[in-house]
Amino acid sequence: MISSDPVGAWAASGAMALTGRREGAPLVAGGRAAAWVQEQLAGLGLSIPGLLGERAAYAGLQRNAPWSCGGAFRILPSSDGHVGLSLARPSDIELLPALVEGEVGSDPWEAVAAWLTTTTSSDAEARIRLLALPGGAVPTEPPSERAGVLVDVGGERTPSSTPDSTSRRTPLVVDLTSLWAGPLCAHLLGLRGARVVKVESRQRPDGARLGPTAFFDLLHAGHEELVLDFATELDQLHALVREADLVLEASRPRALRQLGLIAEEVVGAGTSWLSITARGRTSDAVGFGDDVAACAGLVAEVDGEPVPAGDAIADPLTGVAAAVAAVDALASEEARLIDVSMLHVAAAVADGPVPEHDVVRHGGGWLVAYDGGEVAVAEPRTRP
Repeated sequence: MISSDPVGAWAASGAMALTGRREGAPLVAGGRAAAWVQEQLAGLGLSIPGLLGERAAYAGLQRNAPWSCGGAFRILPSSDGHVGLSLARPSDIELLPALVEGEVGSDPWEAVAAWLTTTTSSDAEARIRLLALPGGAVPTEPPSERAGVLVDVGGERTPSSTPDSTSRRTPLVVDLTSLWAGPLCAHLLGLRGARVVKVESRQRPDGARLGPTAFFDLLHAGHEELVLDFATELDQLHALVREADLVLEASRPRALRQLGLIAEEVVGAGTSWLSITARGRTSDAVGFGDDVAACAGLVAEVDGEPVPAGDAIADPLTGVAAAVAAVDALASEEARLIDVSMLHVAAAVADGPVPEHDVVRHGGGWLVAYDGGEVAVAEPRTRP
């Protein structure tokens, strides 16, 4: 039985086993990320106990503090706090001389660490944002300037399902997303019976195809796939969008505008549109699951220093939040423009102290003991 309290749910989710130093004990993070995921999935009629640790299970990742499980992200001290930065792409490494305003040797993290010792967190974040790098300041309190999911109402639509209807039409979901958060949303909608069509650019296929094949196949099982040359086959994409009940995308608005896809116009014509971005549709910030979570304050601590919590945890949190909003939209008589901010979804579940607890060896694994009892720390696991 999976615990519904924050510590028990965290221990059972697979995320705790992914938090902390490889040679040390797994760590409890503050907030209630795992318990919240359980509750939201239950509301969708789904149960996926190991969701937060699934990618790591398929990729064979382990806890790796002070780096992320995948090794591309790290939190480092600044002159007045802490800053998180992902160096996941070759272009991120190429921009480091501009970031630190100097030469970068063979160890990029050494150069970043030296620069941060003389730089405030706010100045570092400003420069990170200027260069469109994924990262920013790690706050002492989660940001709360907006909700994780914002909804605007547009044109009228025919709902594909209603709570009191026995006649249901299979909704069509066009999935333009990539990596983890968006595909997870599409996956959950597919589990609930939606017809999902995954659309990829022939020139820029989903980067997740470079990761574990079994995980990619899990998220896209049962979905139709359409690969298009956006330079010459845009008519097919536009026609598919006109048919859709819901469009999922995770691009900055200007990228799709260049393809003639304007969210407000699509929603006005009666198709709901759900955007997943690092910090909301009004922001040009980029981000990945680890750095966004850290910038939301969703971290753990080792010897008083913040370290990554789980594996790219902002991604599955956002995928679940997006799926909940999408299900509501598909049942609505109004088309909706849904703005999902990864940062603010993560921030909403990050707030909360770490309860008193002990983590001890138990057999070949770990056990966390706290005022709610004793719970075994579950290892990340693949889907049955």
